[in-house]
Amino acid sequence: MTTGHDSLQDNQQSFIAHLLELRDRLLRIVVAVLLVFLALAYYSNDIYQLLAKPLLANLIPHGGSMIATEVASSFFVPIKLAMIVAVFVAMPYILYQVWAFIAPGLYRHERKMILPLLVASIILFYTGVAFAYFLIFPVVFAFFTATAPAGVAVMTDIGHYLDFALALFFAFGVSFEVPIATILLVWSGVVTPKTLSEKRPYVIVGVFIVGAVLTPPDVFSQTMLAIPMWLLFEAGLFFSRYFVRAKENGAGEGDMDEILDDYAHDEDELRNKESK
Repeated sequence: MTTGHDSLQDNQQSFIAHLLELRDRLLRIVVAVLLVFLALAYYSNDIYQLLAKPLLANLIPHGGSMIATEVASSFFVPIKLAMIVAVFVAMPYILYQVWAFIAPGLYRHERKMILPLLVASIILFYTGVAFAYFLIFPVVFAFFTATAPAGVAVMTDIGHYLDFALALFFAFGVSFEVPIATILLVWSGVVTPKTLSEKRPYVIVGVFIVGAVLTPPDVFSQTMLAIPMWLLFEAGLFFSRYFVRAKENGAGEGDMDEILDDYAHDEDELRNKESK
């Protein structure tokens, strides 16, 4: 017969075991990031040059350069970037360690639903960063350098440029998580796919407002962010029906034909309501 004292002792041992496992996984994460950083540190200047390429290509006159206003910034700024890139590169392994820690505490159908979301979230974040670097950066820096007053040479400090680039990377990476946020809102029961379909006009206005805030004040760059965010919202709205049906089934599976029927039915109802 188990006494209350034995039960308390078992709980304490279980708690300590979880803390030890958490410590081990955090150490693995730190070691992984450190190893990647050590591999990248030697190439830190080259990595920074790659980051600065979109700005340098648009400096006027052509062939302009950046400046370092602090005594040690020419050394520490590239090293800081190398550390950030190391975390970025090691992110799949970091998320694996997080997943391995929390997965035993989840039900089977929860694991089958959360794992795809976890993988999709990191892919979408990478996609948002790539979108910012390859498409937004050239437009942003061409706009900024072209609108500089006459007689003003654009010579950006390397530290300020890194902070600006990281802010844009984070903003676009988070913006591309719209499908995940949509699915989680529906899965948690905060909203329903039908409700989101009815709120679509407000969402479209919202993404254009976000695009105006995160990009230079021109219609082209604003649209370049707003349209992908809207399409990602539509993707999240569509796939959220899968997770709703999976939650109802309790097995992590949904029938695609039924999901398509639900989507078409909601859209028909919305059009009929708007026509009235």
